[in-house]
Amino acid sequence: MTVLTGVKAPFELTQYAIAIKQQGIDFAIRHYTHQAGKSLSLAEARALTDAGIQIGVVWEAPDAHLSYFSRAQGCADGAAAYLMAQSVITQPSGSAIYFAVPDMIEFSEAASRYFEGINQAFSAAGPAERKYQVGVYGTSACCEAMMGRGLATVAWQADQEVGADYNLKQLHAATLPVDDGQRISVGMVCNSPDRPAGLFRVL
Repeated sequence: MTVLTGVKAPFELTQYAIAIKQQGIDFAIRHYTHQAGKSLSLAEARALTDAGIQIGVVWEAPDAHLSYFSRAQGCADGAAAYLMAQSVITQPSGSAIYFAVPDMIEFSEAASRYFEGINQAFSAAGPAERKYQVGVYGTSACCEAMMGRGLATVAWQADQEVGADYNLKQLHAATLPVDDGQRISVGMVCNSPDRPAGLFRVL
């Protein structure tokens, strides 16, 4: 595998897909969320795929606080993300959905309970339904903990610790020029050359 260059964007990339591909972007991380206008749509997923850009997805709760991260909430978020992946995007089996863990809960049992709920929701899928990997997006310590407990199979490292195992790594923020002189602000991401990151394309 080679190291790919990606962007993380909390906004729709449909109109920018060709422009960012021309700048060497290989994949884009987009959101599954209840927030209108922030979630990946099927039209956007197809536009990214048509431009030759792979897709990654993350569930990131808005204004999350410690009491948010319970097993019940993990079940609810896992079920909602799974439904979006399967019914809205037709995300392929075997690809990943990452779930974000804020710094404030990374060392608490709340993180484990939350991911237990996510796994419970994913396990409820029927035998004929698509299967997705559970991914964790957080600090290297959090990623190591969730992977070590068998609560995630892929990890997206949000800090710059050296030596940690990861599938994706968060880099710096950047501003990219796009059409008509516009510029967009994104986070830069890279993959591990040794571990698949659960990225996908749609039909």
